[in-house]
Amino acid sequence: MSLLACDIEDLSVHPMVKTLATARPLKDIVADQKHFRRNPAYPGNERKDDWNVVNPHVLSERAAIAEARRCLKCADAPCQRSCPASIDVKQFISCISSGNYYGAAKMILSENPLGFTCGVVCPTSRLCAGSCNLAHTEQGPINIGGLQHFALTMYSQMKVPLLKDTLKTYEQPISVVGAGPAGLAVATYMARMGYKNVEVLEKFTVPGGLNLWGVPQYRLPVSTVEFEMTQLQELGVKITCGKELGKDYTLADLRKKSAAVFCGIGQPKPNSISAFDGLTEEDGYYNSQQYLLRGQAEIKGYKVDKPAPPVAGAKVVVLGAGDAACDCAGTSNRLGAKRVIVILRRTIPQMRASEEEQELLRWEGVEVLPYCSPTKVIRDEKTGKIKALVASKMEMDDEGRFYVDDEQTVTVKCDFIVSAFGQSMGSPEDSWAKGLDGVKFDKATQPIVDDNNKGVGLDNVWFGGSMLGADTTVASVCDGKVAAAAMHKYLQGEAAEEQTGPVATLPPFRTEIDNVDISIEVCGIKFPNPFGLASAPPTTSAAMIARAFDAGWGFAVTKTFALDKDAVTNICPRIVRGTTSGINDGTHQGAFLNIELISEKTATYWLKSIRELKDAYPDKIVIASIMSAYIEEDWKLLAQLSEKAGADAIELNLSCPHGMAEQGMGLACGQNPKFVEGICRWVKSVTTIPVWGKLTSNVTDIVQIASAAKRGGADGVTAINTMSGLMGLQPGTTKAWPAVGAAGLTAYGGVSGNAIRPTALRCVSSIYKELCDDNFTILATGGCETPANALEFIKAGACAVQICSAVQNQDFSIIYDLITGLKTLMYLESREDLADWRGQAPPAQEYQLPFQKPVVKAELPWFGQFDVQRRRESVKQQLAARANPQPQNVKPYKLHPVPSLKSFVGGVVSRISTFAHMDHDDQVVAVIDLNLCINCGKCMMVCVDSAYQAISFDPKTHHPCVSEGKCTGCGLCQAVCPVPNCITMQKRKGPLKGPVRGPFPIGTPLPFQD
Repeated sequence: MSLLACDIEDLSVHPMVKTLATARPLKDIVADQKHFRRNPAYPGNERKDDWNVVNPHVLSERAAIAEARRCLKCADAPCQRSCPASIDVKQFISCISSGNYYGAAKMILSENPLGFTCGVVCPTSRLCAGSCNLAHTEQGPINIGGLQHFALTMYSQMKVPLLKDTLKTYEQPISVVGAGPAGLAVATYMARMGYKNVEVLEKFTVPGGLNLWGVPQYRLPVSTVEFEMTQLQELGVKITCGKELGKDYTLADLRKKSAAVFCGIGQPKPNSISAFDGLTEEDGYYNSQQYLLRGQAEIKGYKVDKPAPPVAGAKVVVLGAGDAACDCAGTSNRLGAKRVIVILRRTIPQMRASEEEQELLRWEGVEVLPYCSPTKVIRDEKTGKIKALVASKMEMDDEGRFYVDDEQTVTVKCDFIVSAFGQSMGSPEDSWAKGLDGVKFDKATQPIVDDNNKGVGLDNVWFGGSMLGADTTVASVCDGKVAAAAMHKYLQGEAAEEQTGPVATLPPFRTEIDNVDISIEVCGIKFPNPFGLASAPPTTSAAMIARAFDAGWGFAVTKTFALDKDAVTNICPRIVRGTTSGINDGTHQGAFLNIELISEKTATYWLKSIRELKDAYPDKIVIASIMSAYIEEDWKLLAQLSEKAGADAIELNLSCPHGMAEQGMGLACGQNPKFVEGICRWVKSVTTIPVWGKLTSNVTDIVQIASAAKRGGADGVTAINTMSGLMGLQPGTTKAWPAVGAAGLTAYGGVSGNAIRPTALRCVSSIYKELCDDNFTILATGGCETPANALEFIKAGACAVQICSAVQNQDFSIIYDLITGLKTLMYLESREDLADWRGQAPPAQEYQLPFQKPVVKAELPWFGQFDVQRRRESVKQQLAARANPQPQNVKPYKLHPVPSLKSFVGGVVSRISTFAHMDHDDQVVAVIDLNLCINCGKCMMVCVDSAYQAISFDPKTHHPCVSEGKCTGCGLCQAVCPVPNCITMQKRKGPLKGPVRGPFPIGTPLPFQD
C-alpha cells in the first residue's frame, strides 16, 4: 500500500485550493441556501407561547469580549456624557475586554442600581451608543446595551452578598412611594448612605413598576427584575405591596411618620380618544396598560383580576408609535394572534419607539399601516364586539404639518383593538391626586418641581420619575439619584459629605469582593496592592507618577536615570505598534517596539522628585531605577543618593536591550554574570533598602544571571525587560519601521506587551523554582495586561507586577480593572460552589444568540429546517416547565476565608515539570458539545491538515465527530475552536492508545542503506 494513500474517508467538504471556476445549476445553489440558512423567517403567528428572550443586541461571552475590544476608551467619552445615569461606559467596557465582569458590574451598579434592566430596555441608539465616536465608521457604534446586559448577567450568577456596613448609620425613617425605577433608585442610595429605616410602598402585588408589568417577558425576563429587587432587599430596604396612594394613605400621613418622602408613582392614567368611549375589554378593546399587565401575568408570576386577553387566532390592531405599541404587538404574537397590525398617525421613520423596538417589529413581521388616524369603531350589531376600525388618512400641508383628511378613509377588519397612546397623570379628581395635599400642579396635572433637586416646595418631599416626564428607565434613575442626594443633604445639613461642588456624589456599589485584601509585604515593604508602573514611558515624570498614585496604583519605578555624564537624547519616532497580532488599528495592541533610551531628565530632577512623591504619598511605594556602566563609584553614588532622597527600594537597570548597551550599560552589564554579581554587591554594600536587579531575557539561561544577582546580595530580581527584536519591514519599500531620519535607519529595539508574556512567565517561574525564598523575591514585568495575567505572574512566583504596555494601550485608569479583577479572582477561588468556573465566567451557557433557547435534541444543527424543529421543541419545553415548575437546584454557598495574596505566590510552580516526569498513560480525547457548536468545521480542518485526522464532518448537518480511536488528545482542535468550552478534553473511555508508528514497527531495518 502506498504511504501517499488518503487516510480520510470523506474529503468532500474539506477546503481545497481551487484552480478552476465552478458551474453549478442555480436550483442546487438555491437548495443549499434554504438548507443552511441561519436567519430563516420566524413570523409572529408562529411565536405563540414562545417567551424566550429575543434581543438582537444580547451578547455571548465570545461576542462580548470581541465587541468590548473594539471600544476606543475615548477621552471625555461622549457615551458617558450622554448617559442619564453617568455610568463610566469606557471603564466598564474595558473591564469586560479583560474578562473582569465583576469590575464591569460594579461600575455599572454604582451609578445605576437598575443597570441590569437598562442593559435590555435602554434606547441606547439615542443615548450612549448614539454618541459613540465609532457611530460614523463602517463598523458602527459599540453595542453598549448588550455589553451592559452581559456584564450584569455574569455578575448575577456569582451570587455575591452585598456589604451592608456604612461609614455612618441614620435611624430617620424614609418613605418611598412607588416601586418603579425612580423609587428603587432613591431607596438604594438612601440605604447605601446608611439609612436603616427605608420603606417602599407599592400598589401592585409585586414590586418592579413598569419594568415588571409593562415590558414583555421576551424583552425583559422577570428574573432580571427579581434580581434587582433582591439586591435592594439585601441592603435592608423594606418593600410593602398592595398599598396605594390616595386610598390607603396620603402624603400628609407619610410626612408625619417619615423624615423624608419620595414620590414616584408614574403616570397612572392611559390616554385615549373619544372614538373608544364606551368600549370595554369584553368588546375587545384594551389600553396598553391593561393589555401588557394581563397578557403576561401568568408568565411573570404575578396576580391580576382578569385573565390574559383571548386573542388566540384573532386579528389585533395596535394603535400608537411608541415602545408600548411595539410591546403590545409582540405580546399579541405570543398570545397566539393570527395577524397583528400597528397603525401610526405618522410614518415609520417618525415613530417615537426606539430603533431597538422597531427592529424587533421587523423581525417578527408585524404589519405597519402609516398615516392613519382612528376615527370610528364598527361593532357587531348583535354581540357588540369589535368588527373593524375606521381611520382617516393623514396629509401634510405646505408648512410640513400633518392634518386629518376625512375624505380619505381606511377600514381595517379586526377582532381586538389595543390603544397605546401613552399615559398621563390624569385628573386632579383621581384618587392619587387627593393623596397629594399641598403639592402644586401645572396645567398638565404634573407636579411643579425644582429640577436641580426634585423638591416640590414642601420641607421633606421630593418627586421624580415618569410622573415628571422621564420617558426611560434610566432617566427615572437619574431623577432618583438627584433626589436621594438632596434628601440626604436636607436631613444631615453640612454633615452631608456627599455634596462636593456642583455635582453630588453618592456611595458606590459594594460586595464581599471589595473587602478582599490584596496588599502584600515584600522585603519588609508593605505594598498597598501588587500593581506598579514599570520604569518606562508611563513614569516619564514625577507628575505622571503622582497622577498614577491618585488613580490607585500601589507603586511606581521611576524612569531609569543616570549621572549627568551619561545623559542621553532620544530619536524619533521611537515607539511603534506591534505586528504580532496582525493588522490592528487603535487600542489593544498585542505588542509595542521601542528604541527609547533611559530618562532624558537629570539625576537631580529624579532625586528631588522621589522626595516630593514620598512626602505627598507616604503610603505608596517609590522605587528608584538607576543605571551606569560597570563603574563601582557611579553605582554606589546613585544608590546612596536614591536612598537619601527617600526611595523605598532600588531597581538596577541591567537589561535595556538597545542604545545603552552600545555605551557599556544596560544589556552590556546584564548579560555577564560577573558584572551582575559585582554591581549588586557594590550597591548593597552602601544601602540598607531593598535592591532588585532588572534582568534581560536576551540570554541563554536567565537563572544563571539571577543566581549572580543573589550571590551579589540583591533582595530579588525584576524579570523581564523588553526583548530585542525587529518589529517589521515596510512592504514595497527598503525601509524598516521605525524609520529614523532621511536615511530611514532603524535599530533592533525592545519588544514589549502581550507578545513577550509567555517568555516572561517562563523566566519568572524558572527563577522562582530554583532561587526564591523569603529573602529573594521577584517583581514581574513583561506583558501583564489583565487581572488574570497578574494572577498568572503571582502564581508563577512574582510578589508584584510592573506594567507599561497596558497603560500605553489605554491610560492610568486601568488600575480600577486590575484591582477589582484580582480581588474577584481571589474571592471566586475561595468559593467551593464556583469551583467549575473559568475565571469570572460560569460553565459554558448552552445557547446561541440572539435566541436564548433551552437545550433540545443535540443532534439538530442550528440552521434551516433543523432550527425550526429546535424552536418547536423549545416551545414545548416552555409549556411543560410552566405546567410543572421545578425548584431551582442552587448549590450551597460556602465561602472559605480568602487567602492572603502572599499565599498565591508560586502556587503553580510545583506543577511545572519536565516532559519525562509527565504521565504518558493518563490519556484524554476531544469531546465536542453539539449544543454549543456553530458548525464552522475549524476543528475538522486543522485536525485533517495539521494533526491526526481524527475528526470527520457530516456534509448534511455540518456536525463534527471525533473518532476516539484515532484521537491522540493533542488539543489543537480545542485551541482553534471559536466557541468557549465547545470542545473539552476528557478522559479516554476506551483502552489506552499507543503511538501510531505507521506500517513499519520499531526494529524494521532502515531503507536505502548500502
